[in-house]
Amino acid sequence: MINRYKQIQYIRRVAFSNKVDSIVSLIVISIGITALVTLSKWIIFSANWSVVSLNLPLFLFGSFPNDQLWRPSAWISLFAIFSLITLWGPRWSWLRKSLPFLWVIYAPLGIFLLAGGIGLTQVESQNWGGLTLTILLTSCSAILSLPLGIALALGRQSTLPIIKNLSSIYIDIMRSVPLIAVLFFGQLLIPLFLPVGLEIDRVSRAVIAFTLFVSAYIAEDVRGGLQSMPKTQQEAGEVLGLHPFQITYLIILPQALRVALPSLTNQAVGLLQNTSLMAILGLVELLGIGRSILANPEFIGRYIEVYIWLAVIYWIVCTVIALLARHLEQQMTIDKKDL
Repeated sequence: MINRYKQIQYIRRVAFSNKVDSIVSLIVISIGITALVTLSKWIIFSANWSVVSLNLPLFLFGSFPNDQLWRPSAWISLFAIFSLITLWGPRWSWLRKSLPFLWVIYAPLGIFLLAGGIGLTQVESQNWGGLTLTILLTSCSAILSLPLGIALALGRQSTLPIIKNLSSIYIDIMRSVPLIAVLFFGQLLIPLFLPVGLEIDRVSRAVIAFTLFVSAYIAEDVRGGLQSMPKTQQEAGEVLGLHPFQITYLIILPQALRVALPSLTNQAVGLLQNTSLMAILGLVELLGIGRSILANPEFIGRYIEVYIWLAVIYWIVCTVIALLARHLEQQMTIDKKDL
């Protein structure tokens, strides 16, 4: 009851503190309610959602073979299960300790399930698509770009001139090049540098391109966290007789990552959204599936329904990522207080 009273007082203080604020607040609320009612009427009574219901497997799995749909279904289900378990905060210590390992193997497990092997029918990457491919590109690129970004950040902080300069040059170049150019490079130019007979599928080339690009931004986020650490942390480690590597790995880096976590979350959300650029290059991820469906004469003109559906899916996945990052930040804060 007290909390509700405080909330009401906060709303009155922020939105209705004087006549002008009250008028502006009422106008904004009226516009918002009108827009919400109009959109709800259109969604419920006017929109034709058959374009979504009839193509739901395409949105989720692309052109994956029908008799093998259990594989991408299981992988997406694991994402939901891992997310719920993480946010729920299991009381069993063995499960809580296993969660980081489960998240690390999530992307390799997805590659195994989608590609096939050890008893599973092999499925070419050209058949991967929809939400499955979007999550795969995001998870694989994130897992690869995070350690590379940390290494670049530490390299830019290095006292060795050659390592510091090479890291700085790489970061500055990648941050000055548009992502679409890097993706074109990955899809069109990487095969030219490979030995004769060695081929890399388009999904792997996309992951490489995203990793090279995102790691430069992660490096700057981590470097900001490193620079926020007071010198007393370094001095305390030296007093304890720790090696410089131990000081960095055990003391400085964990705290820097916690400071950089909000920025790293933005990078993860941006990475998920930027996977939609692959639709321009021919990969049928979530947006690519939507474009291919709209090209079907049966569904021409259903742009609003398709893009609202895609926006809802992107919003759900981005929200899950943000909640997981917030939960991780809270856990790291608690751990720091316990120390």
